[in-house]
Amino acid sequence: MKTVTLIVPCFNEADVLPMLYKEVSRVISSLSFRYSFELLFVDDGSNDETLNIIKAIAERNTQVKYISFSRNFGKEAAMLAGMKNANSDFVGIIDADLQHSPDLIPEMLVAVDDEGYDVAAAKRSDRAGEAKIKSALSAQFYKVINKISETKIDDNAQDFRIMKKAVVDAIVSLEEKNRFSKGIFSWVGFNVKWFPHENRERAAGETKWSIRKLMRYALDGIMSFTVSPLRLSFIVAVVLGILSVILAFLGLVIPFNLPDYRIYMLLLGAIFFVTAIVCVLTGIVGEYLGRAYIEIKSRPVYIISETNIGKTIFDEI
Repeated sequence: MKTVTLIVPCFNEADVLPMLYKEVSRVISSLSFRYSFELLFVDDGSNDETLNIIKAIAERNTQVKYISFSRNFGKEAAMLAGMKNANSDFVGIIDADLQHSPDLIPEMLVAVDDEGYDVAAAKRSDRAGEAKIKSALSAQFYKVINKISETKIDDNAQDFRIMKKAVVDAIVSLEEKNRFSKGIFSWVGFNVKWFPHENRERAAGETKWSIRKLMRYALDGIMSFTVSPLRLSFIVAVVLGILSVILAFLGLVIPFNLPDYRIYMLLLGAIFFVTAIVCVLTGIVGEYLGRAYIEIKSRPVYIISETNIGKTIFDEI
């Protein structure tokens, strides 16, 4: 009998976990004649009753495993921890908030087990219920990253997917610390079957993705999959060269036609403009250097404080 591990990243999801477990159990029980399932909850440093609820579920069901982080390391770290600790033939990822419908799991398993696909992944067919500003910013982000990066990412792709073990092994073999999984999923390649999936409201609780976290996530994506921002310096150098010639020309001509204060304002504006450009470019270079510094330090992506799968407290990644 083939095995399946379903990874469930959790952060303060106490309100929805009982509903999620009920829904997932209903689906996987209908497939028990063919597959042996394992549910792997990854508690991302929750400060509510999430971990206690997971422990209670695990006590009733030996097929339920859990990992708990020492603090909040983020969803990317939670997904990585789950994939590193999953040893099944097929490995899936599903959000705890029930925005991903467990009813897709049987079709996904058919795709990877019977139809020859390496990955079965969900993609939004709409963005109903999502804040308009979030939807607009997300669409623009993917337009930008797909223009400047060689790795193309579907703007409606979701983390909800089931993968063959070979795909998971390829993903966890990438040792970068600043992870952007949607980009990594695309970068590793493999044969993917997409499943349109209607956007659903959370079953309970509130989203953990603030605008600040989303902006940071977008920055991780751009910095992880392209060096195009660094190339801006060449373009800016050309533009500034042209501007310097123009300003030099104006400096020779304008004094004969305008009062001195206008010349001063013109020069001051030019200085501010050039300074702003230098600051932007310095910030871009600094961001890349900072990321290189983080990679060199080789700090773990996460630290496991508690688990029922026999791993040590400190993960080696």
